[in-house]
Amino acid sequence: MNGRGLSDLWFLPAVVTRAPVPHDVESVQTIDHDAEIDPRAVGLDPDSVEDIWAATIRWYQTGIHPAISLCMRVRGQIVLKRAIGYSHGGGPEDSPAAPKVLATPDTPFNAYSASKPMVAMVIHLLDQRHQLHLDDPVCEYIPDFARHGKESVTIRHVLTHRAGIPTLPEEAMDLSLLEDVTNRNAVALLCDARPTSRAGGRLAYHAITGGFLLGEIVRRVTGKNIRTVIDDEFRKPLGWRWMNYGVKRRDIDKVARNYFTGFPLVPPLRSILHGVLGVDFEHAIEASNDPRFLMGVLPAANLFGTADEISQFYQLLLNGGELRGVRVFEPRTVWRATAEQSYGELDFTLGVPLRYGMGFMLGGDWLSLYGLDTRHAFGHLGFTNVVTWADPQRHLAAAVMTSGKPALYPELYQAFTLTHAITQACPKDEAVAPARSERETGRPRAGTPAKKAARPRPGAAKAATAKVARAKAGAAKPAAARKPRAKAVRVRAGKPKKRGSKA
Repeated sequence: MNGRGLSDLWFLPAVVTRAPVPHDVESVQTIDHDAEIDPRAVGLDPDSVEDIWAATIRWYQTGIHPAISLCMRVRGQIVLKRAIGYSHGGGPEDSPAAPKVLATPDTPFNAYSASKPMVAMVIHLLDQRHQLHLDDPVCEYIPDFARHGKESVTIRHVLTHRAGIPTLPEEAMDLSLLEDVTNRNAVALLCDARPTSRAGGRLAYHAITGGFLLGEIVRRVTGKNIRTVIDDEFRKPLGWRWMNYGVKRRDIDKVARNYFTGFPLVPPLRSILHGVLGVDFEHAIEASNDPRFLMGVLPAANLFGTADEISQFYQLLLNGGELRGVRVFEPRTVWRATAEQSYGELDFTLGVPLRYGMGFMLGGDWLSLYGLDTRHAFGHLGFTNVVTWADPQRHLAAAVMTSGKPALYPELYQAFTLTHAITQACPKDEAVAPARSERETGRPRAGTPAKKAARPRPGAAKAATAKVARAKAGAAKPAAARKPRAKAVRVRAGKPKKRGSKA
C-alpha cells in the first residue's frame, strides 16, 4: 500500500503526510448501481462520466484523502453515487493492523464550512414567512450584541461576511462548552467582541462566528434550537437520515473520521489559518473527531450528511424550493439567497477575491471552486477539500466529500481537475440562466410589473416608525416583544395554498 503521485519524487515522501493506498483500488470502491442511471438519459456522454470517476480515483491514489464520496445529479437524476477508501482505519496515523471500515455512499461526512448554506436557508425561510427581515439589526434579536458599536450590524451583513467580527476567541471553541446546544458561551463572547471593521464594510470570511449568531437568531425567533428547526422543516419532510448539526451518540462511529494530511504547516500559513479557524489547524482536525464536537451544534461547521443528501439539498434549490412534492421555499427566496452580493472583491480573511451570495460562495468565469465558466453556480467549500454546489445552467447538483484535511499538498490541482471534469461533462443550457439583473442583484427583470416586484411587507411602515423611535431612545427592542407574524403553511404536494402579502 502506498500513496502515489508527485510524492514518488525522492525529495517529497518524507515531507507530505499521506494515507496508505491499496494497489487494488477496486477493492475499496463502492458504486450504487441501483441508483445510477444511464448518463445518456440526461444528455451526458458516458465516457465523460467515467472520466469523472477516473479523476476521483487518481485523487484518491495520492493518499491525501483516506475516503472520498461523490454524488452527482443532472436534471434531478443520479448520474454518479460512489465512494472510495476507508471511513475508519485507513488514515496515515492508523496502524496497518487497525480494523478498517469501507466508506460507502451511505457514509456521513462532516461538511465543515459547507454547513453554512443550511443555516442561511433557515434564515431565508424565516424571512419568507415574515418572522424576521434580512435588514433587521442583529441586536433586535440579541440586544447585548449592540455593545462596542455593533448596533448597526444586520442579518444581511452576517450572511455576506461583512459583520466585522470574522474571528472568535479560542476559548469559545472549548469542547466542554459545545455540549450546550444553545452556544450561550460563544454568543456571549461575540456580544462582547469589538468589531475589526464597520458594519457592511470590509469583506472578511466569517468561518465560525456568523453561524453562532444566525443560530441564536433562529432560536430567539422560533423558540427552538436550530437542530429542531431543521428536523421539522427539512430532514423529516424530505426523508433525510442525516443532514443536521451534530449526530446522536449512537451514530458517532458511523461518521467518517478526519485525518491531517499534506505538508506540515509553517509560518505565516500557520498563523493565517489560526486566524481563520480560531484554533490551530491540527487542533481543529483533532477536535472534529471528538464526541463532544460530533454531538454539538456549530451552525457554520458541523453539518453531517452523505454526499447524496447534500446533493439533494442543492437539487431542492435548483427546483426553486421544492423536492419530491414537498415545497419548502418560494422560488424568489432561492433567487434572493443566491444573488450576487460581493462582486469578486478581495476577501481579507482568505486573501483571494471571491463572489458571495447570502450564505453561498458563487462561481465565476475563471476563478471558481466549481470549474471554469460557472458564473451562475452557487455552493460552498468545506474544510478543506469538501465542495458542494449547484449549477442552474447545467441542471447540476453535486457534492464531493473528503476525510483528508490538508492545507497544502503537491497534487492540489487534482481537486480542481475533478470539479472541472464534473462541470464540463454537463452541457450548458443558456435558456435557464436568470436575467443578470434578477440573479445577481436581486432586482426584478426588465418588464416585471412594479407592484408585483416590490410588494410591501405587512406592517412595514409601522415597523420602520417603531425602529426610528427605538433608535432615538438608544435601545434595541428584544425580538420576543415583536408582534408575531402569521406562519406560512408548507405545502407538501399539489398546488401551493395562497398566502398573504409578500415581502
